[in-house]
Amino acid sequence: MLDDADAPDEQAADAVDESEHRSGFVAFVGRPNVGKSSLVNAICGRKISIVSDKPQTTRHRIMGVLTRPRAQIVFVDTPGLHKAVTALGERVNATALDSTADVDVQCLVLDATMPFGSGDRWVADRLDIANAVVIVNKTDIATPDQVMVMLGAAGALDAEAYFPVSAKTGDGVGALVDHLTARLPAGPKYFPDDEVSDLPEELWVAELVREQLLAVTRDELPYSIATRVVEWEWPRIRVDILVERDSQKGMVIGKGGAILKEAGQRVRAQLPEGVYLELRVKVDKNWQHRPDRVERLGY
Repeated sequence: MLDDADAPDEQAADAVDESEHRSGFVAFVGRPNVGKSSLVNAICGRKISIVSDKPQTTRHRIMGVLTRPRAQIVFVDTPGLHKAVTALGERVNATALDSTADVDVQCLVLDATMPFGSGDRWVADRLDIANAVVIVNKTDIATPDQVMVMLGAAGALDAEAYFPVSAKTGDGVGALVDHLTARLPAGPKYFPDDEVSDLPEELWVAELVREQLLAVTRDELPYSIATRVVEWEWPRIRVDILVERDSQKGMVIGKGGAILKEAGQRVRAQLPEGVYLELRVKVDKNWQHRPDRVERLGY
C-alpha cells in the first residue's frame, strides 16, 4: 500500500503518461477497388465506408476513428484515383488528392491480385513517397507469388515501409496499425472515445442506399446513381435516388418494384428497428456531367 509520501510521485507518473498520448491523421490513397474502404472498416471494427465490388464506390472523403488507451488514429478513406471523364470523376479525384495534404502519414494502397501498373505509379508520384507506407492488400485471395511480385515492384518506390495485409481476414493489419501509431506525433484526442466516424447520419443512410443499389442493379447503372436524404423526421426517412435517363429509372425500380424493394430491405436490416424508409427514384438528366449538379449533390 502506498503512503502519502508516494502520492506526488504517482501523480507525476500519470502526467508523463498523458504527455505520451499520440494522435494524428492517416490517409489511404490508391486506385479504385484496391480495398481502401474495407481496410478502414476492418481497422475501426465496424462499417465506416460503404463497400462494393464496383470500382469508384467511394465518392466522399470519410474519416474513421480508432481510439486506443494511448493513441487515437483518424483514418481518411479517399475515393479511388482514376482517369476522369465526367465532372463527378474530376471532383472525386480532387477530393482524394486534397485529402493527402496535412496528414501525418500517407499510405499507398495496392491490390496484390493485380500487376503494379502506370496508374499505381501515377498515384505514388503525387505522394511524399519516401515518407509514405505502402500497403499491399488482398493477400487472402492473391497467391504468394503475386504478393512477392507486387512487393518487389513496389519496392522500387523506396517508401518508408511496406505491409502485406488482408482487410478481409485481418492478417497483417495489427502490425500495420502498430507501425502507423508509432509514426504519429504526441497530441490530444480529436474525437470522443465512442465516436468512430465523422459522417453525418443523413449522409450515412444515403450511402447505405447507394451501396445496396450497387449490389442489386446492373453494371451500367452504378456510376449514374446518386442518393440523398430529403426528409428526416425520425423514424421516417425519405431518400431520393437520382439517375441520368428515363430508361434507368425503370431499371432501378425493377419489374413490379422488385429491385427497389430488395434494396430497401437490405438497408432497413442495417438501421434501427422501427425506421420507416421511403425510396423515391427521380431523373436528373446527365447529372454527373454537370459541375453545378455535382456540387449541389455534395460531391
